[in-house]
Amino acid sequence: MQRRDFSGITPTMQIHFLGTNGWFNAETGETSCVLVDAQEAYVIFDAGNGLRKLERHITDPAKPIYLCLSHFHLDHVYGLHMLPKFRFPQGITILGQPGTERTLRSLLGKPWTAPLERLPTAVRFQEVGEGNYTAPFPLVVRFLVHSDPCIGFRVTLEGKTITYCTDTGTCEQLSVLGHNADCFITECSWRVPQQQPGWPHLAPEDAAAAARAANARQLALVHFEGYTYPTLEARTEAETRARAIFPATRAMHDDDVITL
Repeated sequence: MQRRDFSGITPTMQIHFLGTNGWFNAETGETSCVLVDAQEAYVIFDAGNGLRKLERHITDPAKPIYLCLSHFHLDHVYGLHMLPKFRFPQGITILGQPGTERTLRSLLGKPWTAPLERLPTAVRFQEVGEGNYTAPFPLVVRFLVHSDPCIGFRVTLEGKTITYCTDTGTCEQLSVLGHNADCFITECSWRVPQQQPGWPHLAPEDAAAAARAANARQLALVHFEGYTYPTLEARTEAETRARAIFPATRAMHDDDVITL
């Protein structure tokens, strides 16, 4: 049920971390998916295997649903294969970089899976390049640094700002998107900085330095690459290292919740 303010108390939004692994599902978690439940809308970041849990949290049929896709690597989109099981009467609007509709109509169709036209939940597309938008909430989009085109998002909901940046190496856009963010969500794929220079990702120190430079309120680490971080204890180590630079850091686990 949608939270409503009948008492003069300001409702709080919740950020549900449905999938916090990168690359593949493992005992440590499922691949990338984060759901923000706010008064204005449900906002989903990426569609890894964690997307399968949406029905647990999307309960208000009148509130719009927006799915923000960072890029097309399979660990960020293959949860879309599960779209046929959802029954959301308000439909889903997919926000993505130019070419998103063409790419997904190719991926989500015969012989791979059910075509979009046959889904019980209507799917719409809104393609965005770098810039500032209203969707209907304030939205800022910037391209990050990765092996293939990848975008980061900055959204403002209930007067609070959430930044989502994955997959990326260190770049200026992290500070632009994360500036004064109430929650800065970014990846932590590598255990060693610049572990593979030709495949840009962040290590704990990189993510913490970006959050500090952006003057964010808190840092949530996600997208722990399944091979590099084979245990949850390894995530604890990453959190400790990041906190030495940016104390307000949490290494997220699947089904963790942050309330703003």
